[in-house]
Amino acid sequence: MNTTTAALSHRDRAVLRAVAAGRCEISTTSNALVVDGLPFSDQFTGPRLTEAGLIAAVKGAGPARLTPSGHAILEAA
Repeated sequence: MNTTTAALSHRDRAVLRAVAAGRCEISTTSNALVVDGLPFSDQFTGPRLTEAGLIAAVKGAGPARLTPSGHAILEAA
C-alpha cells in the first residue's frame, strides 16, 4: 500500500504525532491502538497505518513506534 501525505486524514496525522510523542501502544494481533491509556475508537486506523508501513510495534504488544516512512510523512506535513 502506498500512502502519501495527501491521502492521510487529519486523524491519521494526529495518531502519527501521538505515536511520535510516545503516547500510543499497539497490539500485534489486531494492530488495535491505545492512546493515553484509552482504547482508540477508530478500529481501522491502527491496521491502516501499520499496513501502510507508517507505524509498528516495538516488540510484541507494547509501545507503537514510527517507521522511517512515518517520520518522513510527519516531517513533510
